[in-house]
Amino acid sequence: MSNIVYIATSLDGYIADKNHQLDWLHEAAPSGQSDFGFSEFLQRIDAIIMGRNTLETILSFGCEWPYQKPVFILSNTLTDVPSTLQGKVFLEKGKLQDIVGRLNKNGYNNLYIDGGITIQSFLKEDMIDEMIISTIPTLLGGGIHLFSDLKNPLKFKYLKSEIYLDTIVKNYYVRE
Repeated sequence: MSNIVYIATSLDGYIADKNHQLDWLHEAAPSGQSDFGFSEFLQRIDAIIMGRNTLETILSFGCEWPYQKPVFILSNTLTDVPSTLQGKVFLEKGKLQDIVGRLNKNGYNNLYIDGGITIQSFLKEDMIDEMIISTIPTLLGGGIHLFSDLKNPLKFKYLKSEIYLDTIVKNYYVRE
């Protein structure tokens, strides 16, 4: 059972710019290029956990729903999901340990944890087992930071790096 982060950041550690936009990310990885190993990663996981903001960002792209695996949305404000996502997206409330325990009992053992606040919440509870972080060589100078304050340091072991398009560096880490 693993809770895995797979995300891209700017060189200065932001996942979105000052206007909460991702244009800088799309410029670094133009469509039609490789998916940088993302589809291979998705084969490893059983389900996705993300927050409401990440769901809304994906929906704003105006594209077909990108996930074949079940997606569990952490939200205290949403009461339902769009009808087009019924049976694909499920709402969850409560403590992270309880939610993950319930998902694990239902056979969802390898979970992709996505979205800034969601990732930060999992880290605060020391519930991240792996991180795959791609660094885009762009300085944003502000925006939504991937990491936030923690009560105690969390140590990860570096596994490897991969380089894409001679610019994007994907680093793999596991919890020590």
